Amino acid sequence: MRQVVLISTGGTIASRRIGDGYAATLTGPQILEGSGVSDGPRVRVRDLFTVNSSALTTAQQLTLLGAVHEALADDGVDGVVVTHGTDTLEESAFLVDLHHGDDRPVVFTGAQRPPDHVDSDAPANLRDALAVAADGRGLGALVVFDGLVHAARGTMKGHTLAVDGFGDPSGPRVGEVAGGRVLVRHRPPRPEPLPPPVPSAPAPRVDIVMHHAGADPLLLRAAVAAGAQGVVLAGAGAGNAAPSFVDAVAEAVSAGVLVALTTRVPAGPVTGMYSGGGGVDLIAAGAVPSGTLRAPQTRMAVLSALLHHTDPAERTATLRRLLAAAP
Repeated sequence: MRQVVLISTGGTIASRRIGDGYAATLTGPQILEGSGVSDGPRVRVRDLFTVNSSALTTAQQLTLLGAVHEALADDGVDGVVVTHGTDTLEESAFLVDLHHGDDRPVVFTGAQRPPDHVDSDAPANLRDALAVAADGRGLGALVVFDGLVHAARGTMKGHTLAVDGFGDPSGPRVGEVAGGRVLVRHRPPRPEPLPPPVPSAPAPRVDIVMHHAGADPLLLRAAVAAGAQGVVLAGAGAGNAAPSFVDAVAEAVSAGVLVALTTRVPAGPVTGMYSGGGGVDLIAAGAVPSGTLRAPQTRMAVLSALLHHTDPAERTATLRRLLAAAP
C-alpha cells in the first residue's frame, strides 16, 4: 500500500465558525477524519501549524519547506500532501517547487468552503490530493482544487470564493482527477532545483510595491530604508512604471538590493517594450523581469535567491535563472 504524509498548516480546510467568522482550529487528524477517506493510500499526519494563511510568516513557510524535505527523507513515502489556506497557498507551493528535486510529488490543497459548510469542497479536494500524491511521480510540486491538477509554478488564486479558484492564467493545467484516477494531460518542465536553505538562516525582508496611476517611488525607497534585501515591483501593463521609478530601482540595485519586475495584469509575460519609465528602462536599471510569474511567486524567487547567495552578482544570476525557467 502506498504511503502519503499529510502536513496540515491550517486555513479554510481547517476552519470552523467562531462568532461572526471562520478561524482555523482543526487538527490534521480531524481534517482527515472529516474527509471520509476510507480507501486509497495509508496516511501519516503531521500537524505543523493551525493558522489562517493570511497570517502565515515567511519563517513559517521556510519551516514548511523543511517539513516537506523531512517527510521525503523517508524512502517509504510515496508523496506529500500539504493542506494550506488559500490566501497564500500559491506562495508556499512555489517556494517548495523551487527546492524540490525529488521525483515524488508534493501536492498542495485546501478549501474555499469550510468543512461545516453545507456544500464544502474540503473532503473532495483532500481525497483528490491524496490520489495525486500517491500516483503523481515526476510532476513536481502541484496544486489540486475542484478535481483539477495544476503545476505550482504560475498557479495563482484567481477567484476569492469559487471552488475552481486556482489556475495558471498563462499556461496549461497538468490534468485532472476522475474517479480517484489521475489523468495527466501536460507534464510541466522540471528546472534544476535549489538546494534546501540553511535551517537557521534568518528570512530576509522582501517587499512588494504596486504601481498605479500617479504613483511615485516613495514606497519602494521606504522598503529599502526599512531593510528590505529584495523588492518586487508590480508594474502596469507588460511591466511599466512612471519615469521616476527608474532612478529608484537603480539606487536600490547599486545598494545591493535584489529587484524583480512583474505586472499587476493577470496573464501574459513581462517584457521590455516601452521606454519613458517602462520595462526597457526598468530592466536596464537592474530590475529582473519575472516572465509569467506574478508578484507573490516572484517574491518567493527573490527570497530563495537571497537565501542561497550573499554576493549581489550571484543573487541576480540565480534570480534570472529562477524567473526564466519555462512555465
